[in-house]
Amino acid sequence: MVEPVRQSGPRTLVRTRSGRVARRLSGLLAVGAVLVPGVLPAVAAPVGFVAASPEFPASVAVDSVTPRVAAPGDTVTVTGTVANSGSAALKDVTVGFRQPSASGSPVRNRSGLDQVVRRGEPTASDGTPLTTGRESLGVLTSGQSHAFSVQVPVAELKVGKGGVYELAVDVAGVTPDDDAPHTIGIARTFLPYKNEAVPHPTQLAVVWPITHSPELVAQTMQDNDPVPVLRDDSLATDLAQGGRLYQLVQTGGQLPGLTWVIDPDLLDTVFAMTKPYRVQKPNTAGEPAKDSNTVAGTGRDAATEWLKQLRTAVAGAGSQVVSLPYADPDLASIAHNGAGLNGMASALRKAGTAGEVTAEGRLSIDARSDVAWPYQGQLDQQIAGTARAVGENVVLTSGASLPDTSMNYTPNAARPIGNGQTAVVADSTVSDLFQPDLSSPQAATTAVQRFLAETMVINRQLPESPRTLLVLPPRTLTAGSAGALAEAVGKAQQGGWARLVNLQTVAAAPADPEANTAVPADYPQRLRAGELSAATLGQVMDIQGRLDLLLSILTQPQRVRGPFSAAMVRSMSTAWRDQAAEGSSYRAGVQNYLDSLTGAVKLTPKSMVTLAGDTGVVLVSIKNDLNQAVGNLQVKLVSSQPNRVNVSLQQNVLLEATTSQTLRFQARARNNGGVQMTAQLVTTGPNPQPYGKPVVFTVDVTSVTSGVLYVIGGGVLLILLAAVRFTLQRRKRAAEPAEEPEAEPVGEEADAAEESGAAAGEHAPGDEKVGH
Repeated sequence: MVEPVRQSGPRTLVRTRSGRVARRLSGLLAVGAVLVPGVLPAVAAPVGFVAASPEFPASVAVDSVTPRVAAPGDTVTVTGTVANSGSAALKDVTVGFRQPSASGSPVRNRSGLDQVVRRGEPTASDGTPLTTGRESLGVLTSGQSHAFSVQVPVAELKVGKGGVYELAVDVAGVTPDDDAPHTIGIARTFLPYKNEAVPHPTQLAVVWPITHSPELVAQTMQDNDPVPVLRDDSLATDLAQGGRLYQLVQTGGQLPGLTWVIDPDLLDTVFAMTKPYRVQKPNTAGEPAKDSNTVAGTGRDAATEWLKQLRTAVAGAGSQVVSLPYADPDLASIAHNGAGLNGMASALRKAGTAGEVTAEGRLSIDARSDVAWPYQGQLDQQIAGTARAVGENVVLTSGASLPDTSMNYTPNAARPIGNGQTAVVADSTVSDLFQPDLSSPQAATTAVQRFLAETMVINRQLPESPRTLLVLPPRTLTAGSAGALAEAVGKAQQGGWARLVNLQTVAAAPADPEANTAVPADYPQRLRAGELSAATLGQVMDIQGRLDLLLSILTQPQRVRGPFSAAMVRSMSTAWRDQAAEGSSYRAGVQNYLDSLTGAVKLTPKSMVTLAGDTGVVLVSIKNDLNQAVGNLQVKLVSSQPNRVNVSLQQNVLLEATTSQTLRFQARARNNGGVQMTAQLVTTGPNPQPYGKPVVFTVDVTSVTSGVLYVIGGGVLLILLAAVRFTLQRRKRAAEPAEEPEAEPVGEEADAAEESGAAAGEHAPGDEKVGH
C-alpha cells in the first residue's frame, strides 16, 4: 500500500537556503518579464514546465491528456515522464493528481490562467494531492527518468461547474534530507470541463499559411520553351509525402472553414516544377543557366500531386482563399524604408493584381486579394498607410499592436482603424502557442490544453453574446504545430464553445465600441533590425530601369521581362526576414545576372588605330552573346578633335543571336599625330540612352600631306603662268607695225591690268594665235 503523501504545513515550504534563493530568483524573473517592455518571450512558457531545484528535484513532462475535454462520468488519463534532475537518488517515487483548489470552482478569467502558467514551485494554490490512483515508480537514481500513466475519475477531482480547471500532476518521494515522502515535483496543465450546452459558440477564424521562401530565379534555360531554374531543390522535399507543405495541405484539408492564406509565387513555382526544370549548382547564382552549372530537378511527381491535393483542400465547404501579393513583399520594410522610391507603389499594386490572377488561375477558385499581412502582424501608422495606398483594406494584426488592457473581456477581432480600413486583430496569447515547432508530444499537449482553456474562458466571458476570434500562426507554420492547431480547433468545436468560420465572417462582424482602434506610431525596435534597408530596396528598384534599357533592344523581350519582373518582387519577400543570408544571395544573383545579360551586347575594346593618309576607314566591332537578336541600337563615333580627324555619322545596328558585326566609319585627317576617339552604343527612339560602356581608343595619323604645301604650290604655279603670258605679249607687240593707238593704259596701270588678267586666267585675242 502506498503511504499517503503529506502536503500541509512546513512540508510545502522551501527549507534550504538554496531553495529560497531559487524561488526568489524565479519570482523576480517572472515579474521582470511582465514589467519590462521587450523582455517578454515571443512564446508563452509551457504550462507544465517547472524548473527543478534542490528542494524539488523531480522534473515532470506531460505527454498526453485524455480526454482533452472532460464531461461528467469521464475518467481522465495523463501520461508523461518523471526525471531525477538532482544529484542524489530519489526513493519511493509516486505519481498522482491533485484535487483542484477553490472548492471546485473553475479558473475565473484569463488572468487566472496566466497565473497558473507562471506559477513556479508547488504551492497550496495547486490543490491537495490525492491519495488514490497513484502510480509507484520506485527508485530514481540521479539523471534517471521513468514513464508514467495515471488515471482519475472526474468525480474524484471534485469539479463542479463547467469551466477550466488546473490539472496538476504531483510527484512525491523520499530525499536524502527528509525520510518522509513529500512533494518533490509538479507538472501543471488545464482540464476543460463541460457539463452544459453552450448558447453561442465563438466564431473562430484560423489563418492557414501556405508560403515558402522564393525559389525561382530570373534565369531560364533557353530551348523551344524556356526551362525554369530554381536556386535549390529543397521545395521538392517540402512537397513530398512527410514534408512540411505536404503535411499542411493534408491537415488543413480536414478542417472545412479554414482561411487559406497563400503566396501565389509558390503556386507558380510548384506549377513550374510539374514540368522539367533545372536547379542551380552551389555558388553559381548570377551566372547564365547552362547544362554545366545546373542539374535536373527531382520534384516533378511530388509537385504534381501536391498541387492536385491543394486544389481539393481549398475547395472545402466554408473555406476561403486569400492571395497575398505575388512573392509576399515585405510590407513593413517597404513602408519604413522604401515607400517614397520611384516605382515602388506601382510595383506593389502590380504584385497584388498578379497574386490574385495567379491564385485564381492555379487553383480554379475565387481568391480575395485586399488583405495585408505585415511581418508578425505588427502594425503601425506607416504600414497601415502603405497598405491602404495599394488597396489593401483588411489588415491581419497581432494583438500586441492593438492591445485591450483596459477591458475585462476579449473583444471581437475586427475593428475599424480609419480611412476605410479594418484591422482583424489576432489574440496574441492563443496565436503565440503555435509559434514554436510542436513536434514533440509534450509541446503539442501543452499547446492544445492551453488553447482549449483560453478559448473556453473567452466564450464564457459573455456567454449570451456571440464573439469572434482570430488565430494567426506564423508564416512558417511547421507540420507539428499545424497538427496541434488542427487538433485544438477540432476539440474546441466538439466541446461546443467554438465554431470554425472564414476570415470574411470575422472581418464583417460588428466591432466592440470600447475596443482599441488607435494604430500605434511606433514599431518594435527588435523588428527594425531585420528589415530590408533603404539602400537594399533602392537597389532592387534600380533593376527596373536597367531592365527597361535591356528590353528596349531585344527582339523577344517577353523572354526576359516576366522572369525578371517576378525576381524583383521576390527580392523583397517577407521570407527573407528569417533568412537574411539567403535573401542577400538571391538579390545578388538577380543583380549579377542582369549585369551579365546587359553586358552580353557590347563593343569590342581597342586601343590604337593607324590611319595612313588623309582619308581612311575606322573599324568598330559589336558583339551579341545573347540567345536572341538585338536591334534599336546605333553606334556613335565621336572625335575629341574634329578639326584634326573627323568621322562619319552614327550607324544603326541589327545583330542576330550570338554573332558579331564590324562597322566601317569613314575618317578624314588634316594633321599627323594621335586623336582620341570614343565609340558608344546608343538606343534609338524618342528617348535615346547610352547602352553599355564606351570604348575609347586613339587614331594615329602617320602619312597625311600638309594642306599648306598645296596652297604654296598652287601660288607658285599661278606666278609662273603669269610670267609666261607677259613674255608672250611683249613679243607679239614687238612684231606688229606701229600705228596710232586709241587711248591705252600706260605705266603702272597697264602693268596692273595685264597682271590682273593673267591671274584671272583671261585670254587676249593675240594669245589664242600664239598657241597654234
